[in-house]
Amino acid sequence: MAKRKGMEKKTDDGKTGRPPVERAISDEALFKVAKEIVVKFIEVGRLTPASFEEDFERVYRAVERTVRGK
Repeated sequence: MAKRKGMEKKTDDGKTGRPPVERAISDEALFKVAKEIVVKFIEVGRLTPASFEEDFERVYRAVERTVRGK
């Protein structure tokens, strides 16, 4: 049976045995992730729509720092 891509056998440390692949993350992807986080927090009452602008900026920068290491 052929192996499916992404279904490689992992070693005990959780890695595939290959070096990590550095992938570029687009600004659009960062935007979508930040937007979903802020919208979810608004839905559950942790944030208010009135503070969307400030909250979105903080979440976007936090996601960007995490993903890009800036």
